[in-house]
Amino acid sequence: MDIYEILFWLLTVMAIGSALGVILSRNPVNSVMFLIMTFFAISGHYILMNAQFLAIVNIIVYAGAIMVLFLFVIMLMNLNADVEPQKGRLVQLAGLIAGGVLFLVVLAALKSAKVQIIEKPSTDIGLITNLGKVLFTKYELPFEISSVLFLSAMIGAIVIGKKEDTHTRENTLQN
Repeated sequence: MDIYEILFWLLTVMAIGSALGVILSRNPVNSVMFLIMTFFAISGHYILMNAQFLAIVNIIVYAGAIMVLFLFVIMLMNLNADVEPQKGRLVQLAGLIAGGVLFLVVLAALKSAKVQIIEKPSTDIGLITNLGKVLFTKYELPFEISSVLFLSAMIGAIVIGKKEDTHTRENTLQN
């Protein structure tokens, strides 16, 4: 067993365990923390597949920005197990049946799947340098157009955020 296989299985156990932690945790903040761990494990899988750019983007966008947003929303809403309404027996039974059906579908898919051993790719297709070369040669025009679009969106967000209320300005002038 080589180091890549050991890392793969370690990251897989971490991803599945933390994904189960997301589902089974009763505290919403703990669920978000488990979800962050899941994203880091998935980023580790991306690195093993030689896709460093995807790993970094996954960490920055999902584990960074979106999870911070989730934490803010959860903390602002003050979600606790005490505040949540208790689910009825019918809803619990429906969830159990849906989970059982999903488990049977996964088992059927695993039964019909074929196991193939794939060697570590020797290409450098996922490297950031190759992505940069393609972006600035083959896709230069769409890249520049998207940069202008992002710039105009930032300027629009600043204008909307700084817009004064006309009523407060009129009241200030009258006083």
